[in-house]
Amino acid sequence: MTTATFAKGLEGIVAAETQMSFINGQKGILEYVGIAIGDLSSHSTFEETVFLLWNLRLPTKSELEAFTKSLRANYALPKGFNDRIRTLPKDAQPMHVLRTLVSELALYDTNPNANDLEAAREKSLRVLGMAPTMVAAFDRYRRGLDAVAPDTSLTFAENFMYMLNGEKPTETMARAFDICMILHADHGLNNSTFTARVIISTLSDIYSALTGAVGSLRGPLHGGANEGVMHMLNEIPSLDAVEPYIMGKIERKEKIMGFGHRVYKAKDPRATDLQKLAKQLAEDTGNSDLYAKSNAIEKIMERELAAKGIYPNVDFYSATTYHCIGLKLDLFTPMFALSRLAGWSGHILEQLDGNRLFRPTAQYVGPHDVPYTPMGDR
Repeated sequence: MTTATFAKGLEGIVAAETQMSFINGQKGILEYVGIAIGDLSSHSTFEETVFLLWNLRLPTKSELEAFTKSLRANYALPKGFNDRIRTLPKDAQPMHVLRTLVSELALYDTNPNANDLEAAREKSLRVLGMAPTMVAAFDRYRRGLDAVAPDTSLTFAENFMYMLNGEKPTETMARAFDICMILHADHGLNNSTFTARVIISTLSDIYSALTGAVGSLRGPLHGGANEGVMHMLNEIPSLDAVEPYIMGKIERKEKIMGFGHRVYKAKDPRATDLQKLAKQLAEDTGNSDLYAKSNAIEKIMERELAAKGIYPNVDFYSATTYHCIGLKLDLFTPMFALSRLAGWSGHILEQLDGNRLFRPTAQYVGPHDVPYTPMGDR
Protein backbone atom coordinates (compact mmCIF):
# COMPACT_ATOMS: atom_id res chain seq x y z
CA MET A 1 0.00 0.00 0.00
CA THR A 2 1.39 3.40 -1.01
CA THR A 3 1.69 5.91 1.82
CA ALA A 4 0.25 9.31 0.89
CA THR A 5 2.35 12.42 1.47
CA PHE A 6 0.98 14.82 4.08
CA ALA A 7 1.79 18.53 3.94
CA LYS A 8 -0.19 20.85 6.20
CA GLY A 9 -1.51 23.69 4.06
CA LEU A 10 -0.47 21.64 0.97
CA GLU A 11 2.89 23.39 1.05
CA GLY A 12 5.20 22.03 -1.62
CA ILE A 13 2.45 19.94 -3.22
CA VAL A 14 2.04 20.41 -6.98
CA ALA A 15 -1.71 20.27 -7.66
CA ALA A 16 -2.05 21.86 -11.09
CA GLU A 17 -0.19 22.87 -14.23
CA THR A 18 -0.42 26.41 -15.54
CA GLN A 19 1.07 28.53 -18.30
CA MET A 20 -0.24 31.77 -16.84
CA SER A 21 2.20 32.89 -14.16
CA PHE A 22 5.65 31.81 -13.00
CA ILE A 23 7.04 32.58 -9.56
CA ASN A 24 10.58 32.16 -8.26
CA GLY A 25 10.23 33.00 -4.60
CA GLN A 26 13.93 32.79 -3.82
CA LYS A 27 14.87 35.36 -6.46
CA GLY A 28 11.73 37.49 -6.28
CA ILE A 29 10.59 36.83 -9.86
CA LEU A 30 7.02 36.96 -11.18
CA GLU A 31 6.18 36.51 -14.85
CA TYR A 32 2.88 36.38 -16.72
CA VAL A 33 3.24 33.93 -19.61
CA GLY A 34 7.00 34.49 -19.44
CA ILE A 35 6.88 38.31 -19.41
CA ALA A 36 8.35 40.01 -16.33
CA ILE A 37 5.70 41.72 -14.21
CA GLY A 38 7.73 44.92 -14.22
CA ASP A 39 7.64 45.06 -18.04
CA LEU A 40 3.87 44.63 -18.03
CA SER A 41 3.29 47.26 -15.36
CA SER A 42 5.51 49.66 -17.31
CA HIS A 43 4.21 49.06 -20.82
CA SER A 44 0.93 47.14 -20.80
CA THR A 45 -2.66 47.83 -19.79
CA PHE A 46 -5.03 45.74 -17.70
CA GLU A 47 -7.11 44.86 -20.76
CA GLU A 48 -4.04 43.62 -22.63
CA THR A 49 -2.89 41.71 -19.54
CA VAL A 50 -6.25 39.93 -19.29
CA PHE A 51 -6.00 38.93 -22.96
CA LEU A 52 -2.48 37.65 -22.30
CA LEU A 53 -3.59 35.51 -19.36
CA TRP A 54 -6.63 34.07 -21.12
CA ASN A 55 -4.92 33.43 -24.47
CA LEU A 56 -1.32 32.83 -23.34
CA ARG A 57 0.04 35.41 -25.78
CA LEU A 58 -0.08 39.14 -26.38
CA PRO A 59 -2.81 40.35 -28.74
CA THR A 60 -2.45 42.05 -32.07
CA LYS A 61 -3.82 45.57 -32.29
CA SER A 62 -7.10 44.41 -33.83
CA GLU A 63 -7.46 41.58 -31.30
CA LEU A 64 -6.97 43.97 -28.40
CA GLU A 65 -9.50 46.39 -29.85
CA ALA A 66 -12.04 43.57 -30.24
CA PHE A 67 -11.40 42.25 -26.74
CA THR A 68 -11.68 45.72 -25.23
CA LYS A 69 -14.94 46.31 -27.07
CA SER A 70 -16.34 43.03 -25.75
CA LEU A 71 -15.30 43.84 -22.18
CA ARG A 72 -16.90 47.29 -22.34
CA ALA A 73 -20.10 45.77 -23.72
CA ASN A 74 -20.36 43.95 -20.39
CA TYR A 75 -20.02 47.00 -18.11
CA ALA A 76 -23.78 47.48 -17.68
CA LEU A 77 -25.68 45.45 -15.07
CA PRO A 78 -28.76 43.38 -16.00
CA LYS A 79 -32.10 45.14 -15.86
CA GLY A 80 -33.32 45.37 -12.28
CA PHE A 81 -29.92 44.59 -10.75
CA ASN A 82 -29.45 48.12 -9.40
CA ASP A 83 -32.80 47.77 -7.64
CA ARG A 84 -31.45 44.62 -5.99
CA ILE A 85 -28.35 46.47 -4.81
CA ARG A 86 -30.55 49.10 -3.16
CA THR A 87 -32.17 46.39 -1.02
CA LEU A 88 -28.85 45.53 0.65
CA PRO A 89 -28.00 46.82 4.14
CA LYS A 90 -25.97 50.00 3.82
CA ASP A 91 -23.59 48.82 6.53
CA ALA A 92 -22.79 45.56 4.74
CA GLN A 93 -19.09 44.93 4.08
CA PRO A 94 -18.21 45.40 0.39
CA MET A 95 -16.48 42.02 0.06
CA HIS A 96 -19.60 40.27 1.34
CA VAL A 97 -21.63 42.34 -1.11
CA LEU A 98 -19.35 41.47 -4.02
CA ARG A 99 -19.42 37.76 -3.16
CA THR A 100 -23.23 37.81 -2.99
CA LEU A 101 -23.71 39.78 -6.21
CA VAL A 102 -21.29 37.66 -8.25
CA SER A 103 -23.35 34.67 -7.22
CA GLU A 104 -26.61 36.44 -8.10
CA LEU A 105 -25.44 37.18 -11.65
CA ALA A 106 -26.20 33.52 -12.36
CA LEU A 107 -29.88 34.27 -11.80
CA TYR A 108 -29.82 36.67 -14.77
CA ASP A 109 -28.13 34.18 -17.11
CA THR A 110 -30.46 32.11 -19.29
CA ASN A 111 -27.92 29.25 -19.36
CA PRO A 112 -25.88 29.63 -16.16
CA ASN A 113 -24.58 26.06 -16.03
CA ALA A 114 -22.86 26.03 -19.42
CA ASN A 115 -19.16 25.56 -18.84
CA ASP A 116 -17.73 24.61 -22.22
CA LEU A 117 -14.69 26.75 -22.99
CA GLU A 118 -16.56 29.25 -25.18
CA ALA A 119 -19.29 29.72 -22.59
CA ALA A 120 -16.72 29.95 -19.80
CA ARG A 121 -14.97 32.80 -21.63
CA GLU A 122 -18.23 34.66 -22.21
CA LYS A 123 -19.33 34.34 -18.58
CA SER A 124 -15.88 35.27 -17.27
CA LEU A 125 -15.94 38.41 -19.42
CA ARG A 126 -19.46 39.13 -18.13
CA VAL A 127 -18.39 38.97 -14.48
CA LEU A 128 -15.16 40.88 -15.08
CA GLY A 129 -17.02 43.69 -16.83
CA MET A 130 -19.85 43.95 -14.30
CA ALA A 131 -17.95 43.53 -11.03
CA PRO A 132 -16.63 47.13 -10.95
CA THR A 133 -20.13 48.40 -11.70
CA MET A 134 -21.54 46.42 -8.77
CA VAL A 135 -18.89 47.64 -6.32
CA ALA A 136 -19.25 51.27 -7.39
CA ALA A 137 -23.06 51.14 -7.33
CA PHE A 138 -23.10 49.71 -3.80
CA ASP A 139 -20.59 52.24 -2.51
CA ARG A 140 -22.61 55.14 -3.88
CA TYR A 141 -25.85 53.65 -2.54
CA ARG A 142 -24.45 53.40 0.98
CA ARG A 143 -23.33 57.04 0.71
CA GLY A 144 -26.84 58.10 -0.29
CA LEU A 145 -25.87 58.80 -3.91
CA ASP A 146 -27.36 57.60 -7.18
CA ALA A 147 -25.46 55.02 -9.18
CA VAL A 148 -23.43 56.34 -12.11
CA ALA A 149 -24.02 54.46 -15.35
CA PRO A 150 -20.86 52.98 -16.88
CA ASP A 151 -19.20 54.78 -19.76
CA THR A 152 -18.15 52.40 -22.53
CA SER A 153 -15.73 54.98 -23.94
CA LEU A 154 -13.53 54.53 -20.86
CA THR A 155 -10.96 51.90 -19.95
CA PHE A 156 -11.60 49.39 -17.18
CA ALA A 157 -9.66 51.55 -14.70
CA GLU A 158 -11.12 54.87 -15.84
CA ASN A 159 -14.66 53.57 -15.86
CA PHE A 160 -14.50 52.19 -12.32
CA MET A 161 -13.15 55.44 -10.89
CA TYR A 162 -15.74 57.40 -12.88
CA MET A 163 -18.61 55.27 -11.58
CA LEU A 164 -17.27 55.49 -8.03
CA ASN A 165 -16.66 59.24 -7.88
CA GLY A 166 -19.04 60.65 -10.48
CA GLU A 167 -16.23 62.33 -12.38
CA LYS A 168 -13.53 61.10 -14.70
CA PRO A 169 -10.16 60.48 -13.01
CA THR A 170 -6.98 62.29 -13.87
CA GLU A 171 -4.66 60.50 -16.23
CA THR A 172 -2.21 59.87 -13.37
CA MET A 173 -4.86 58.35 -11.09
CA ALA A 174 -6.29 56.18 -13.85
CA ARG A 175 -2.86 54.88 -14.82
CA ALA A 176 -2.00 54.19 -11.17
CA PHE A 177 -5.16 52.14 -10.73
CA ASP A 178 -4.52 50.35 -14.03
CA ILE A 179 -1.05 49.35 -12.81
CA CYS A 180 -2.55 48.02 -9.57
CA MET A 181 -4.93 45.91 -11.62
CA ILE A 182 -2.04 44.48 -13.67
CA LEU A 183 0.04 43.63 -10.60
CA HIS A 184 -2.80 41.79 -8.86
CA ALA A 185 -4.18 39.92 -11.88
CA ASP A 186 -2.63 36.49 -11.24
CA HIS A 187 -0.24 34.80 -8.86
CA GLY A 188 0.13 31.08 -9.34
CA LEU A 189 -1.96 28.61 -7.35
CA ASN A 190 -2.78 30.91 -4.46
CA ASN A 191 -5.63 30.03 -2.10
CA SER A 192 -8.43 31.78 -3.98
CA THR A 193 -7.23 30.51 -7.36
CA PHE A 194 -7.06 26.99 -5.97
CA THR A 195 -10.60 27.46 -4.66
CA ALA A 196 -11.83 28.46 -8.12
CA ARG A 197 -10.13 25.46 -9.72
CA VAL A 198 -11.45 23.04 -7.11
CA ILE A 199 -15.03 24.23 -7.58
CA ILE A 200 -14.96 24.20 -11.38
CA SER A 201 -13.30 20.76 -11.34
CA THR A 202 -16.69 19.36 -10.26
CA LEU A 203 -18.02 20.83 -13.53
CA SER A 204 -20.01 23.31 -11.51
CA ASP A 205 -20.66 26.74 -13.04
CA ILE A 206 -18.45 29.81 -13.52
CA TYR A 207 -20.47 31.90 -11.08
CA SER A 208 -20.04 29.35 -8.29
CA ALA A 209 -16.31 29.08 -8.91
CA LEU A 210 -15.79 32.85 -8.91
CA THR A 211 -18.04 33.31 -5.86
CA GLY A 212 -15.94 30.81 -3.93
CA ALA A 213 -12.77 32.59 -5.00
CA VAL A 214 -14.09 35.94 -3.74
CA GLY A 215 -14.91 34.32 -0.41
CA SER A 216 -11.39 32.94 -0.13
CA LEU A 217 -9.74 36.23 -1.03
CA ARG A 218 -11.65 38.06 1.73
CA GLY A 219 -9.62 36.35 4.47
CA PRO A 220 -7.00 38.42 6.35
CA LEU A 221 -4.33 35.84 5.49
CA HIS A 222 -4.99 36.42 1.79
CA GLY A 223 -6.38 39.51 0.05
CA GLY A 224 -7.73 41.05 3.24
CA ALA A 225 -4.19 41.75 4.43
CA ASN A 226 -4.02 45.12 2.65
CA GLU A 227 -6.74 46.46 4.95
CA GLY A 228 -4.67 45.27 7.90
CA VAL A 229 -1.68 47.24 6.62
CA MET A 230 -3.72 50.43 6.53
CA HIS A 231 -5.05 49.83 10.02
CA MET A 232 -1.46 49.44 11.20
CA LEU A 233 -0.31 52.66 9.50
CA ASN A 234 -3.24 54.54 11.04
CA GLU A 235 -2.29 53.26 14.51
CA ILE A 236 1.19 54.79 14.23
CA PRO A 237 0.77 58.49 15.08
CA SER A 238 4.04 59.80 13.65
CA LEU A 239 7.29 58.89 11.95
CA ASP A 240 9.06 58.94 15.33
CA ALA A 241 6.62 56.36 16.67
CA VAL A 242 7.39 53.79 13.95
CA GLU A 243 10.47 52.28 15.64
CA PRO A 244 8.93 51.58 19.07
CA TYR A 245 5.67 50.39 17.50
CA ILE A 246 7.30 47.87 15.14
CA MET A 247 9.93 46.72 17.65
CA GLY A 248 7.19 46.15 20.19
CA LYS A 249 5.33 43.92 17.76
CA ILE A 250 8.52 42.01 16.94
CA GLU A 251 9.31 41.49 20.63
CA ARG A 252 5.77 40.24 21.26
CA LYS A 253 6.08 38.00 18.18
CA GLU A 254 3.03 39.61 16.59
CA LYS A 255 2.48 39.53 12.84
CA ILE A 256 3.47 42.66 10.94
CA MET A 257 0.81 43.04 8.26
CA GLY A 258 2.18 43.24 4.72
CA PHE A 259 5.34 41.25 5.46
CA GLY A 260 6.17 37.66 4.75
CA HIS A 261 4.81 35.37 2.06
CA ARG A 262 4.38 31.63 1.72
CA VAL A 263 6.20 31.72 -1.62
CA TYR A 264 8.61 34.67 -1.56
CA LYS A 265 11.82 34.58 0.47
CA ALA A 266 12.96 37.76 -1.27
CA LYS A 267 11.09 41.02 -1.80
CA ASP A 268 7.84 40.48 -3.67
CA PRO A 269 8.46 41.99 -7.16
CA ARG A 270 4.95 43.45 -7.09
CA ALA A 271 5.88 45.30 -3.90
CA THR A 272 8.88 46.80 -5.70
CA ASP A 273 6.65 48.23 -8.45
CA LEU A 274 3.98 49.38 -6.00
CA GLN A 275 6.58 51.10 -3.84
CA LYS A 276 7.58 53.36 -6.73
CA LEU A 277 3.93 54.04 -7.48
CA ALA A 278 3.07 54.70 -3.83
CA LYS A 279 5.96 57.15 -3.44
CA GLN A 280 4.92 59.20 -6.47
CA LEU A 281 1.23 59.18 -5.56
CA ALA A 282 1.98 60.13 -1.95
CA GLU A 283 3.95 63.14 -3.14
CA ASP A 284 1.22 64.11 -5.61
CA THR A 285 -1.63 63.81 -3.10
CA GLY A 286 -0.05 65.23 0.05
CA ASN A 287 0.40 61.85 1.74
CA SER A 288 4.18 61.87 2.00
CA ASP A 289 3.96 61.19 5.74
CA LEU A 290 2.12 57.94 5.04
CA TYR A 291 4.76 56.80 2.57
CA ALA A 292 7.52 57.85 4.99
CA LYS A 293 6.02 55.63 7.71
CA SER A 294 5.77 52.73 5.26
CA ASN A 295 9.36 53.18 4.16
CA ALA A 296 10.57 53.37 7.78
CA ILE A 297 8.73 50.14 8.60
CA GLU A 298 10.37 48.39 5.67
CA LYS A 299 13.85 49.49 6.79
CA ILE A 300 13.26 48.24 10.33
CA MET A 301 11.92 44.93 9.07
CA GLU A 302 14.88 44.55 6.72
CA ARG A 303 17.25 45.15 9.61
CA GLU A 304 15.48 42.80 11.99
CA LEU A 305 13.92 40.02 9.91
CA ALA A 306 15.27 39.97 6.34
CA ALA A 307 17.71 37.24 7.38
CA LYS A 308 14.67 35.03 8.00
CA GLY A 309 13.31 35.72 4.50
CA ILE A 310 10.60 38.12 5.65
CA TYR A 311 10.16 40.96 3.15
CA PRO A 312 7.31 43.23 2.02
CA ASN A 313 4.60 41.51 0.03
CA VAL A 314 2.14 42.99 -2.47
CA ASP A 315 -0.23 44.15 0.28
CA PHE A 316 2.27 46.43 2.01
CA TYR A 317 2.55 49.23 -0.54
CA SER A 318 -0.84 48.59 -2.15
CA ALA A 319 -2.42 50.00 1.03
CA THR A 320 -0.67 53.35 0.60
CA THR A 321 -1.41 53.33 -3.13
CA TYR A 322 -5.14 52.72 -2.69
CA HIS A 323 -5.35 55.34 0.05
CA CYS A 324 -3.67 57.93 -2.17
CA ILE A 325 -6.06 57.10 -5.02
CA GLY A 326 -8.84 57.98 -2.60
CA LEU A 327 -10.39 54.60 -1.93
CA LYS A 328 -12.14 53.86 1.35
CA LEU A 329 -10.43 51.26 3.52
CA ASP A 330 -13.09 48.60 3.10
CA LEU A 331 -12.76 48.87 -0.69
CA PHE A 332 -9.10 47.81 -0.68
CA THR A 333 -9.79 44.06 -0.84
CA PRO A 334 -12.58 44.43 -3.42
CA MET A 335 -10.02 46.17 -5.64
CA PHE A 336 -7.83 43.10 -5.34
CA ALA A 337 -10.83 40.97 -6.33
CA LEU A 338 -11.67 43.11 -9.39
CA SER A 339 -8.19 42.44 -10.72
CA ARG A 340 -7.89 38.80 -9.65
CA LEU A 341 -11.10 37.92 -11.48
CA ALA A 342 -8.83 37.91 -14.53
CA GLY A 343 -6.53 35.30 -13.04
CA TRP A 344 -9.29 33.18 -11.55
CA SER A 345 -11.07 33.06 -14.89
CA GLY A 346 -7.90 32.12 -16.73
CA HIS A 347 -7.29 29.26 -14.31
CA ILE A 348 -10.89 28.12 -14.72
CA LEU A 349 -10.29 27.93 -18.48
CA GLU A 350 -7.11 25.93 -17.90
CA GLN A 351 -8.89 23.59 -15.49
CA LEU A 352 -11.77 22.93 -17.87
CA ASP A 353 -9.36 22.11 -20.69
CA GLY A 354 -8.54 18.54 -19.69
CA ASN A 355 -10.34 18.66 -16.35
CA ARG A 356 -9.83 16.17 -13.54
CA LEU A 357 -11.83 16.36 -10.32
CA PHE A 358 -9.80 17.46 -7.30
CA ARG A 359 -10.12 14.77 -4.64
CA PRO A 360 -7.19 14.76 -2.18
CA THR A 361 -7.07 12.35 0.73
CA ALA A 362 -7.10 13.19 4.43
CA GLN A 363 -4.84 11.51 6.96
CA TYR A 364 -7.01 10.09 9.73
CA VAL A 365 -5.51 10.66 13.20
CA GLY A 366 -8.44 9.59 15.37
CA PRO A 367 -9.07 6.41 17.37
CA HIS A 368 -10.21 2.98 16.09
CA ASP A 369 -12.48 0.23 17.38
CA VAL A 370 -14.33 2.52 19.79
CA PRO A 371 -17.40 0.70 21.21
CA TYR A 372 -20.78 2.41 20.96
CA THR A 373 -22.00 3.51 24.40
CA PRO A 374 -25.77 3.26 24.93
CA MET A 375 -27.52 6.48 25.94
CA GLY A 376 -28.24 5.25 29.46
CA ASP A 377 -24.57 4.52 30.14
CA ARG A 378 -23.16 7.89 29.04
